[in-house]
Amino acid sequence: MLSTLKHILEMIRFSHTLFALPFALLAAVMAWTAPTPDGDQIGFRWLHLVGVAACMVSARSAAMAFNRIADRNIDAQNPRTKSRHIPIGALSVRSVWLFTLASSVGFVASTLLFLPNPLPLFFSVPVLLFVLSYSYAKRYTALSHFWLGTSLMFAPAGVWVALRGELLMVALSDALPALSLGAAVLLWVAGFDMIYACQDVEFDVKAKLHSVPAKLGVVGALRLAAVCHLGMIAALVALPILSPQLPLGWIYWCGIAAVAVLLLYEHAIVKPDDLTRVNIAFFHVNSIVSIGLFLIGTLDLLT
Repeated sequence: MLSTLKHILEMIRFSHTLFALPFALLAAVMAWTAPTPDGDQIGFRWLHLVGVAACMVSARSAAMAFNRIADRNIDAQNPRTKSRHIPIGALSVRSVWLFTLASSVGFVASTLLFLPNPLPLFFSVPVLLFVLSYSYAKRYTALSHFWLGTSLMFAPAGVWVALRGELLMVALSDALPALSLGAAVLLWVAGFDMIYACQDVEFDVKAKLHSVPAKLGVVGALRLAAVCHLGMIAALVALPILSPQLPLGWIYWCGIAAVAVLLLYEHAIVKPDDLTRVNIAFFHVNSIVSIGLFLIGTLDLLT
């Protein structure tokens, strides 16, 4: 059992939860510190923090495990992925299905931590189905990168609904901070997923899979990824402008500048004729972006 669990954690790349979790936590800090209509704050609650972490970890685990099940035959044919756990027999489809179901149940159950707010529980199954359906998007549309981005956008948006649901039902405008941050996450993820997909462009074309690199070529994909990342910076700039009630100041603006520099570096090290540093751009730079933005945003909000 320990060996199976070890293989499952390797398969879902548990450490990569760092990509989306910091944005969910930043949304939580924003939700706690943003004033209510009467001028108060909803304030920090340990139970809500546990709920945010539990929902994030369980939803991502379910999505990654389901993706490995859905793509097992494709992975077996792709030279880059043929050594993944299911194709080589390190994990059985049955064991991964059980883990997927357990994670899915865990996600829905975790939304109960936000009661008496019923919205997280109400939206849990539709959101989960949307996130899981991403695994089949590449078979039908090159917009699959944006499908993945939308799936991760649910992290900050879902946190806002969970923590400020009662306020949202009174005034939808209260969601503007979460929508700005969510748009930044969507464009950021779509952009770096296009860069990552450049590694499989030849296989995608041969297998008749849809992706931006397969449709536009590597050069076109890298250019569109750059446009997405420019849009991410625009969304981050719009956040304090659209949400003047949030106490974001010069620390946050310095953080945006640092993120812009990191994204420029990411695009500088990935060349159309040299994709050997894609993993550095994908894993290292993006981890720094997400964790760094969370730390800088939290520091600014709390000081």
